[in-house]
Amino acid sequence: MTGSFLTLAMAGQQGQGAQQMSPVGMIGWFVIMIAIFYFILIRPQQRREKERKALISAIKTGDRVLFAGGIIGTVANCKDKTLVIKIADNVKIEVSRGAVSQVLAKGEEPEDTAA
Repeated sequence: MTGSFLTLAMAGQQGQGAQQMSPVGMIGWFVIMIAIFYFILIRPQQRREKERKALISAIKTGDRVLFAGGIIGTVANCKDKTLVIKIADNVKIEVSRGAVSQVLAKGEEPEDTAA
């Protein structure tokens, strides 16, 4: 049944002649597609990145943080581009601020971000 409908549709198009979309119409559709991609993909990503930068810049000494590698520690010292993290008694490591994925409140468990 689908094949017969397709055959009738093709026959109707051949009888009408080839109609082409005007260049203005094509540009209009192109602009609409770009706007859709912007609002669905680009704008939400920019918002998330802005929130992440605010989170990283607000880190202070004493905050519990979770890193992309899964390490949880307490900030012992804040430097310009790095943080000194206490991960155990007498164990401190220095990591980049960009490696922080979450700032945890007291007693809060990390979220599962693998979704």
